[in-house]
Amino acid sequence: MNMPDPQAFAASWMSQFTDPTLWQGWAGFMPQMPAAAASNPLAGIMKDVGVGVAPEKLEALRGDYLSKAGQLWQDFISGKSPELHDKRFSSSEWREHPMSAFSAASYLLNSEFMLALADAVEAGPREKQKIRFAVQQMVDAMSPANFFATNPEAQKKLIETKGESLTKGLSNMLADIQKGRISQSDESAFEVGRNVGTTPGKVVFENELFQLIQYMPSTPNVKAVPLLMIPPCINKFYILDLQPENSLVRYVVEQGNTVFMVSWRNPDRTLGSTRWDDYVETGAIKAIEVVRAISGQDKTHVFGFCVGGTIAATALAVLAARGQQPAASLSLLTTLLDFSDTGVLEVFVDEAQVALREQTLGGGGLMPGRDLATTFSALRPNDLVWNYVQQNYLKGKEPPAFDLLYWNADSTNLPGPMFCWYLRNTYLENKLRVPGALTVCGVPVDLGKIDAPVFLYGSKEDHIVPWEAAFASMNLLNPKNAKANRYVLGASGHIAGVINPASKNKRSYWVNDKGGKNRPKTAEAWFAGAAENKGSWWPEWATFLAENGGADVPAPTAFGNDRYQPTEDAPGRYVKARAD
Repeated sequence: MNMPDPQAFAASWMSQFTDPTLWQGWAGFMPQMPAAAASNPLAGIMKDVGVGVAPEKLEALRGDYLSKAGQLWQDFISGKSPELHDKRFSSSEWREHPMSAFSAASYLLNSEFMLALADAVEAGPREKQKIRFAVQQMVDAMSPANFFATNPEAQKKLIETKGESLTKGLSNMLADIQKGRISQSDESAFEVGRNVGTTPGKVVFENELFQLIQYMPSTPNVKAVPLLMIPPCINKFYILDLQPENSLVRYVVEQGNTVFMVSWRNPDRTLGSTRWDDYVETGAIKAIEVVRAISGQDKTHVFGFCVGGTIAATALAVLAARGQQPAASLSLLTTLLDFSDTGVLEVFVDEAQVALREQTLGGGGLMPGRDLATTFSALRPNDLVWNYVQQNYLKGKEPPAFDLLYWNADSTNLPGPMFCWYLRNTYLENKLRVPGALTVCGVPVDLGKIDAPVFLYGSKEDHIVPWEAAFASMNLLNPKNAKANRYVLGASGHIAGVINPASKNKRSYWVNDKGGKNRPKTAEAWFAGAAENKGSWWPEWATFLAENGGADVPAPTAFGNDRYQPTEDAPGRYVKARAD
């Protein structure tokens, strides 16, 4: 193999950063030099939003970059291997080939500079976040690990397999093109109802929007108060009921609860006009009504996960406005009620983007699940996109069987009017937190009117619902009864933090036992006084449910009642309808 001349390679590379004209183009300061500006897409982004970098900051970044680049080059010509503190370049192949090591180190240095340049932009928080997000996407896409010509692992695999890895990689890529998405798991290894979503139960009610599952008790006695679980309608419910060893549903059943689950329908065009009000009235409120009727109890525990929690809290606020308080408790997992801090998702929501959605979908139609999945993958491209490009396409490997990623690929559509209402009134205008600012199902919504003990959970590394934003609900719910609210913070991210089985005793969680008037009012103050505990947070929630669950009573021996008869086995047919 003919190797490039390292001296010529380095000279070309270094020239970009010693030429002041090119630097001015990179900074976007001199629109009269379009050729220079065009050499860097960041300049175009900065020009589009009318921002720039102060000359003194740019000069400081330039000096720092040149110093590090010079040192990297000196190490290279002296034969010193660079440190590659990045899991993308952790294999020995990157260190064994000097040019590969230098390529990876150069990439990391350039990435550091580009992101520092984005952070130095003089702009408002929203504009700066958008610029940084765009730069991060470009930086991640340009990794030498993503291209066969610069990936020594893929090249070694090609030689070892005598070309078979490349053939298989192309086959994998063509199959994914046909599917319209990247395969993240061996999807043939799982089937809903066979080895995921298998907790025994029956469908006891259905309408055009959801099926209601009642699970079979596994203890002779149960708490009198039943538990209604409302999952996100953006995803399917079985994330809460994967395989038996990591099923939150099975766990709470085993703790002596009568458990019901909302299984949202995967919308087709017949539901293209469904509104947010429908998800609240025909969905959550109807589910509460049926659970109370079947159990014979005046109240039920209400659980919501992510947007399911937003729907659940909205439903209880609507019922409160009607003079009803049907919740024995409210549990919200990684849920936004105050949308002041929406994390990186904020880059997808502004007036122009929401108005465009309203124009195309507000009157009816579907937001395709595939588009939603692409958006969420873009939040973690190295883990959810480029990792699979490298493994599946460049190396010709088959993705392993992983239940969580199988679920992640099983996307759902959303009705256009519901989706548009949600974007505008929560993410864009943040009205849900303001008492009376929204009218839902014909009544003004005030979250402070919900009268029930509250359990709030956030995940410390959540990129979809920042844990501080989940904590903000502490100040919206039970505003005159602070001791009724409890917050628990778990390790890991949006999904992995929630699905942390107690039996595995992994990760950790934080609690702060200061309650009532002494409860910290801010997330930062709460965390400063919190104690870390090893293991799963699930037992904390189980204790909360038991404390508010009433007396022990004999477990029900039949599903449903005279009015609501079981129709099919769990997990039901709604969850099996695929968006693609």
